[in-house]
Amino acid sequence: MNIRISFEKVEIQVTMNVEHEVSLLAEEIRRLGSPNADGKISVKFGVLFNDDKCANLFEALVGTLKAAKRKRMITFEGELLLQGVHDNVDVILLQD
Repeated sequence: MNIRISFEKVEIQVTMNVEHEVSLLAEEIRRLGSPNADGKISVKFGVLFNDDKCANLFEALVGTLKAAKRKRMITFEGELLLQGVHDNVDVILLQD
């Protein structure tokens, strides 16, 4: 029984960390991005990836982007963004 309780605490902590990272990502998109034709804030993946502050904030930027996309907070073309190959892909903030 102690193992199950410990697991639930770890699961809750991981969920809270993901939520926190996704909210930080939204802040960084606002900081680095600009309004697109639809009025939504947009930033190129390469700009996010190469930004020093983002590099220090996110251990796994790509994972945080995927989590934010699953939560429909952001959108981008494709399933996975890779440095170099997808530097010009727009990451668009859907929720403000």
